[in-house]
Amino acid sequence: MIEIIPAVIPQDFEEIKEKMSFVNGLVQTVQIDICDGKFVHSKCWPYVNDVDGDFRKITEEEEGFPFWQSLNFEVDMMVSHPEHVVEDWIRAGASRIVLHLESAPNIKDLILELRNRFGWFGDSPLNVEIGLAINVDTQLEKVFEFLDPNANGRSLVDFIQFMGIREIGYQGQFFDERVIGRIRDLRAAYPDVIISVDGGVNLDNAEEIVDAGARRLISGSAVFESENIKETIEEFKKI
Repeated sequence: MIEIIPAVIPQDFEEIKEKMSFVNGLVQTVQIDICDGKFVHSKCWPYVNDVDGDFRKITEEEEGFPFWQSLNFEVDMMVSHPEHVVEDWIRAGASRIVLHLESAPNIKDLILELRNRFGWFGDSPLNVEIGLAINVDTQLEKVFEFLDPNANGRSLVDFIQFMGIREIGYQGQFFDERVIGRIRDLRAAYPDVIISVDGGVNLDNAEEIVDAGARRLISGSAVFESENIKETIEEFKKI
């Protein structure tokens, strides 16, 4: 089954609420892209200001995330040293956390720590999936150690997210065709792995991406800048 996941790079909290309202009832999950201006050049909510009151209320459980009763949200953590902030997003209620392989030299240690503290997906009441994102120019073999099963037969991560564009942190860029071969290679090496693709995904290339082996299509501008969001999502679902 193919999952369509609209993506938001929010400049403020109001944009999250607005865009989630556009797709509420149309999809199960929305991706919130988080950019700190360090790991990527762009900066977005909640890191535009030093302290964001809305985010603080959510992490301290004074308020819930927008549409938390009807929409799941995953967080694509395009931040330097994600170990400093990842637990904030787990407390905020994220159903999936995407960590970037290139964001910290100790990313494997961080994932192991999260597994030890919060359990494996399915074993913890939080039920948080952990995914690993990989840039276009990063060697594919670097994700293998995260997918090889441990003594209990489990992989360290629940899914792999291929970035489909060269400069991450910005929407509206062209899809890098090299990713198609990378998807095929990973699917051949690990037939059961869940593969997401984020960046440059649109109705023109979605079928090719799915045929290569992806099962989650993450799209921002192709969804939110379309003339009819509902019809666009339905077209994605037909693939």
